[in-house]
Amino acid sequence: MKVEPSLREQLLSLVEGEGLQLLDVEVVGSGPKTVLRLVIDGPAGVNLDQCAFVSRQASALLDVEDPIAHHYTLEVSSPGLERKLYSEGDYHRFAGSNVKVRMRPEYREVRSASGQLLGLENGLVRLLDQSGETIELPFDHVFETRLQVDWKALTSKRKYRP
Repeated sequence: MKVEPSLREQLLSLVEGEGLQLLDVEVVGSGPKTVLRLVIDGPAGVNLDQCAFVSRQASALLDVEDPIAHHYTLEVSSPGLERKLYSEGDYHRFAGSNVKVRMRPEYREVRSASGQLLGLENGLVRLLDQSGETIELPFDHVFETRLQVDWKALTSKRKYRP
């Protein structure tokens, strides 16, 4: 199910009015298990209070607009640590980060690739893989790119101390 462009614009205006960025509006599930999800971010990330505020404001707007004829759940969240890259700008912003790129089914050369994101240049997503080789993937065939967090490194830094 798609969200009407006019509703998307209203949600965008609401989120931007709080100094935040609306990364995605998606409707997932069906029937009473439908979820209308807003993914928001800010220059320094977002906190729980910001998500709650946007949720209250969006809920009031959605009560008026009534975009889904049956019961649904509104979810407002941050993109998370292993976030999706949503825009071309994200490929520049997160250059140097480890990512996993999944390709669209029609792209037959590679299904997925992981490595350090070098950026997006001339329509190509550039990665440095573990062997030190540069991989170039056509941006228009990318299905999804996500940051990869090195959980072992994060947890090894946090030693338990009784």
